[in-house]
Amino acid sequence: MSSTSPYWYALHTRPRWEKKVALLLQDKGIENYCPLNKVMRQWSDRKKTILEPLFKGYVFVQVEEAAKWELLAINGIVNYVHWLGKPARIQNSEIDTIRRFLHEFEEVEVTENNMAVNKAVLVKQGVLMNYRGIVLELHGNKAKVRIESMGIQLSAYFDKKNLEIVHS
Repeated sequence: MSSTSPYWYALHTRPRWEKKVALLLQDKGIENYCPLNKVMRQWSDRKKTILEPLFKGYVFVQVEEAAKWELLAINGIVNYVHWLGKPARIQNSEIDTIRRFLHEFEEVEVTENNMAVNKAVLVKQGVLMNYRGIVLELHGNKAKVRIESMGIQLSAYFDKKNLEIVHS
């Protein structure tokens, strides 16, 4: 490949700006990809299938090396995702894999594999929603979490998808 060939990069966006950034890039004629996931959402009065970004806070863009820094002036773009001090290049095959996967499956879930024993977590759903706890054990899709409340310690198993890592 020559140095003028366009590469795929991941752009970090402002929170909840993924679709807006993709539209702004499209309006400027810049090749981009904001993977959208079909998910069913339940409201009190109805169910609705919506499209939400698969990768929260990220949009992929294909741009030539020389023109990539101009994109940072677009509203909603924070920066490139960096690897070893440089904007990380993404292989065409990885973008194609994401496209094929989303074409085949609905309600895809992206999870980070950074949950570990002794990590602080926040419960995202259920009667203990918004309580903080500490991971005691991990078993498949479940995590045993200790929660302190009213001077006592409670521990229970939670689905990992209902837990969020608390970053200090």
